[in-house]
Amino acid sequence: MKLVTKGKFNLLLEFILYSVLYTAAFMAVESMFNSFEINSEHNIIIAFIAIVIIYVLEKVLKPILVTISTPITGITFGLFYFVINAFILKLTDWIMGPKLDFTDIWILFFISIILALLNLLIEKLIIEPIIRKANRK
Repeated sequence: MKLVTKGKFNLLLEFILYSVLYTAAFMAVESMFNSFEINSEHNIIIAFIAIVIIYVLEKVLKPILVTISTPITGITFGLFYFVINAFILKLTDWIMGPKLDFTDIWILFFISIILALLNLLIEKLIIEPIIRKANRK
């Protein structure tokens, strides 16, 4: 009897890969900017928790926001998408409280662009090939 089906295994594998790799990217971006700070001795754990919150918000809230803002995103030639990403980051900042701090709103937009690009690279170059390989087995 199989305890874990292939679909559930792929979701779990995707979540683990996404969490670990995106946490590393999150920490790298945090070290680049003074206005983005993870306030803790255990900054890797706090970054991981923030990434889990971002992951949930991107799976639940982001599709709704993208659907609602489609006209604005079209008018701005897709640039409003980064506003949505910045909103997700600011919402994560609000949820995390004093453990995570984005102090400059303009840098937040720049960070959202960098994280979106890193997320794209992580998904296309690492996560998708591993998931495809896991599907073949």
